[in-house]
Amino acid sequence: MNVRICLVSVFTLAFGLGSLANAQTQPLPTDAPPGAKAPNSAPATPAPDATATPAPAYTAVPPPPVVPSVAPAQPRLALEFTTLRIMLAKGIITQGEFDSAMRDTVETTGDAGGDAPTLMLGKWSTTLYGFVEADTIYDSTESFNDQASNSQVAKGNTYAGSHGRWTMGVRNSRIGFRMRAPEYHGVRASAQLEMDFLGNQPAIGYSGGTAFQISESAFFTNPAFRVRHMNLKMETPIVDILFGQYWQLFGWQSIYHPNSVEIQGLPGQIYSRTPQIRVSKTVKTSDVTFEAAVAMMRAPQRDSWSPEGQGGLRLAINKWTAVSTAGAAGTSIQPLSIAFTADVRKFNLPNFAAKPDHAVGKTGWGIAADGFFPILKGTKTHKSNSLSLQGEYALGQGIADLYSSLSGGVANATLPNPTGAAPAPAYTVDADPTLIVFDNTGVAHLIQWQSVLVGLQYYLPGLDGRMWVSSNYSHLSSDNAAKYASSLITGARKHEDFVDANLFADVLPSVRLGLEYAFFRDVYSDAGSTFAVNHRVQLSAFYLF
Repeated sequence: MNVRICLVSVFTLAFGLGSLANAQTQPLPTDAPPGAKAPNSAPATPAPDATATPAPAYTAVPPPPVVPSVAPAQPRLALEFTTLRIMLAKGIITQGEFDSAMRDTVETTGDAGGDAPTLMLGKWSTTLYGFVEADTIYDSTESFNDQASNSQVAKGNTYAGSHGRWTMGVRNSRIGFRMRAPEYHGVRASAQLEMDFLGNQPAIGYSGGTAFQISESAFFTNPAFRVRHMNLKMETPIVDILFGQYWQLFGWQSIYHPNSVEIQGLPGQIYSRTPQIRVSKTVKTSDVTFEAAVAMMRAPQRDSWSPEGQGGLRLAINKWTAVSTAGAAGTSIQPLSIAFTADVRKFNLPNFAAKPDHAVGKTGWGIAADGFFPILKGTKTHKSNSLSLQGEYALGQGIADLYSSLSGGVANATLPNPTGAAPAPAYTVDADPTLIVFDNTGVAHLIQWQSVLVGLQYYLPGLDGRMWVSSNYSHLSSDNAAKYASSLITGARKHEDFVDANLFADVLPSVRLGLEYAFFRDVYSDAGSTFAVNHRVQLSAFYLF
């Protein structure tokens, strides 16, 4: 305590002496009367006239307090939760950056992607988007799991074809992250990570009646997490470049995907994603948008020696618009547009022998035309009473993988065994037999497929787009699959017809309900029961974020 008192006393004495010194060095005030001396002058000698009145003394003005200098604040990164739409309004991102993000997320969240939660750190941002989906499904046959796609319908003269199935699941739930870097010298960079729970996993029950694969409980309650999209994109003033897994360019996906409660892809719908390198160019005016793109894709056969190639052109009339929902969740405003795409792919297989000694080459190909046609206009501010037509036509050979779960019931022939050797000689398959097969003479054949899909969407009056109905029809056929059936009993698919009707309602901005009736009719190539039918009713709930 004594030490502190001494320190305070010393500090006080030093401060007092400093103040006195400052006072003695103050200049003469400007308003001092004549004869006044500066405060630091020596004392004046008294005047000889004793009666003279001495000059009044002046009190020195104390100096202004010394303000300690403060170092400039160091810049710190700001962490903020916001949305892309707010960032656009504040000028943090450009209209081009906003439009790019909407294109990447439209199939999952539609125009609502602009309000998806976004974490911003400095000039970087990451947007979280997706939906939780819960499905309840009744099928009149035991043909499908929750995802029907292009799987074949069991015939009515079989046990599976004459008994129904009740399915419940959440496997189509989806989560995505879109990351954006600040624009650098006119170049925008972004990355997309999107996953769901429809991943590859063993089939339910037994395989071939001998090996147990996975229980029904595990299949539906512990589904496999999988990649849908995983890519990076650079958008430059000249061209845009995409690296990684994304929609196939063929069919100009996902702009022309139909609206359905059904887990997509639908029968006869081009629906597929793959690793690729894509280069595209977009020219946009107030009236029209023109796009051109080419892509180098992962080959459908790893040993094909060369990548698959795709290209396409698209034209949109920007002011002729309607409301459109891609899949079950992606509601947005889309302009009238048409697109044409093409695909070329190379197959190189070992010749059809137990011990191959040379390669057999085949070139697959595909063409597709897609369109979206507003009939009754819909806009962002007026979504009621909007009607649109969407359509797709595709034709090709060796393109089954561009559809979902399409096999057609085809397979390679059995190698000749004239000596009756045991075990019989076997051919090692080097490509998916749904794409290309060998007949019993050793000739390779690409499987041909042709599909047509049309869909209508109508948004009811007076509800601002919160309730709508839709319907789709598709026809999928093959001219040569019947020649290469995997079984003479079941035959191969000749063609399939599909039709559905859907009712959607947004009961809350984040909650959507969907009800569907769907009809599947498969026609087979065998001489027995030539067709099979399945009726499906599905009720699904979606939480959109």
